[in-house]
Amino acid sequence: MSEVPPTRMNQQIFKMKKKAAEGGYKLLKKKADALKVKFRDYAKNIAETKSSMSGDAAAAFFSLTQAEYAAGNFKQKVAEGPMTARVRVGAGIDNCAGVKLPVFTPFETGAAAENQSLGLVGGGKKIVAVREKFGILLEALIKLASLQTSFVTLDEALKVTNRRVNALENVTIPKIQTVLDYISRELDELEREDFTRLKLVQGKKEAEIEEENKKKEAEKEAARKAGKTPKKKSTNEKDLMAGFDAAEDEDVVF
Repeated sequence: MSEVPPTRMNQQIFKMKKKAAEGGYKLLKKKADALKVKFRDYAKNIAETKSSMSGDAAAAFFSLTQAEYAAGNFKQKVAEGPMTARVRVGAGIDNCAGVKLPVFTPFETGAAAENQSLGLVGGGKKIVAVREKFGILLEALIKLASLQTSFVTLDEALKVTNRRVNALENVTIPKIQTVLDYISRELDELEREDFTRLKLVQGKKEAEIEEENKKKEAEKEAARKAGKTPKKKSTNEKDLMAGFDAAEDEDVVF
């Protein structure tokens, strides 16, 4: 505080700083509240997706067991195929209160389904059912990956925002307010000093005037006791123009 000169200009500057800090605090507080709401939504969706995915995974692997029982072990034939991907994952961005959250979405590549000859001998329906079940499981996995990635990103952004809010609330704004209080105290003290100085000067002047008046009164009293009369004006001090008549002199024009 001692490094800040207590002037009116600095007082206005720190008032503007305090106003800006309070405005930033309000905005960050609103941002933190919005992120908290989104954070709870993501946590709820993750819990629901995990609970539903456990059932989808169980159904998919049970369907695979049924297909292997009906069509035999066809995993080696699938592995020997061209393995062309029919589903890919696209990445997008979701903006939440200025925070960019990654979003993963599956999309079909349009490639033809391979290994169509599987199940011709038997178990064809079961293999088709396995493909459908694992497709549902794959969509759930992509959704869960998107939710968890966004959840982690949102958690980091929420921590940073909360730190900023706490710093503004507990450090920056109180520090500025302390400086403002210091400047106000110093300015009040300077005003009191100026007022006291003016009162002293005024009192000194009044005392001098009163002393001069007393001296004059004393001189008058002394002159009165001594019997002195005030001097009369001499003839030289008379008005010289009083005895002059302008009508008698033709050269004088008024």
